[in-house]
Amino acid sequence: MPSVFGNVLHLSVFGQSHSPAIGCSLDGIPAGIPVNVEELNAFMARRAPGRSDTATTRKEGDVPEFIAGITDGHTNGAPIAAIIRNTNTRSRDYDELRRIPRPGHADYPARVKYGNAHDVAGGGHFSGRLTAPICIAGGICKQALEHMGVHIVAHIATLGPDGIADEALDPMVYRAEQQQAILAGQLPCISADAAHAMRKAILRARDGLDSIGGIIECVAYGMPVGVGDPMFDGIENRIAQAAFAIPAVKGVEFGAGFAAAYLKGSENNDAYRMFDGHVAPQTNHAGGILGGITNGMPIVWQMAVKPTPSIAQPQLSVDMDAGADADLSIHGRHDPCIVPRAVPVAEAVCALALYDAVLEDGLPRI
Repeated sequence: MPSVFGNVLHLSVFGQSHSPAIGCSLDGIPAGIPVNVEELNAFMARRAPGRSDTATTRKEGDVPEFIAGITDGHTNGAPIAAIIRNTNTRSRDYDELRRIPRPGHADYPARVKYGNAHDVAGGGHFSGRLTAPICIAGGICKQALEHMGVHIVAHIATLGPDGIADEALDPMVYRAEQQQAILAGQLPCISADAAHAMRKAILRARDGLDSIGGIIECVAYGMPVGVGDPMFDGIENRIAQAAFAIPAVKGVEFGAGFAAAYLKGSENNDAYRMFDGHVAPQTNHAGGILGGITNGMPIVWQMAVKPTPSIAQPQLSVDMDAGADADLSIHGRHDPCIVPRAVPVAEAVCALALYDAVLEDGLPRI
């Protein structure tokens, strides 16, 4: 099914951008996992709309309402079910999109696939709004992994056409100060100067009735050696599959990624040495994964996020009912840059993929 993810865990996401509620069920999670709801709400708030002038003005609380699966602050072994009620919708902004599709959106192919019976308001089930339930499930998995000593951290690596760059996350060891800087800044960056420059770029795009994209770097520190499988169930495969559930993601790479194609083997290989009786790679060009299996180094990956396709500038389109060319001016409330709000979603999909793999391998969870 297209809205279900996982091998041991089974995450199912439901709802549309403007439906009464959106939500998820998460089956297969063991009993006894502590769930800090306050911490989860703070995680959800990082993705929620309407929190800054760099985001959409649509305001939603995005506080999960748990219907099942959690008792007295712990998972109880039953499937977790949670909803988020949509409280600030303006569906009239989307009335004409059944006949005049938005460039860069799924309006046209969805009309063909679903016989024009799909929900167009706010993008329906294709909307980035559906990443909120993913963050509920991923936030719970993230907490479970933290009890194992696994820390997942993401930030904006580069932003916009000028490639404004943040300091990179350490590819070798977890640095709490980097995570603290990301959470404390006006944008999820390590460098305050980079965050300031990125904010200015987003506001320029907004004022020009345009949008910009960027690249998010995500690192999972502390994963044990030997998790994952070769071929189709490798750790790269799992993370990439989950990452591409985020509507704006157009590319994913691991470790050195595409840059590895420009290196020699002697440069790209991560040499081994012994340290305190353990195998210690000296570099991490592999991004913590070899043969689809974790090698004990931090898992380093990046995802490319396209510019928000909903822009206020007039665009060329067609009137599918009339069979004629048409111009389109998009109304409604949209992010001039979705990248800052996608940072916690990167952490969520990474946590989902890794915890599913951990459970499948039967490793201790705490």
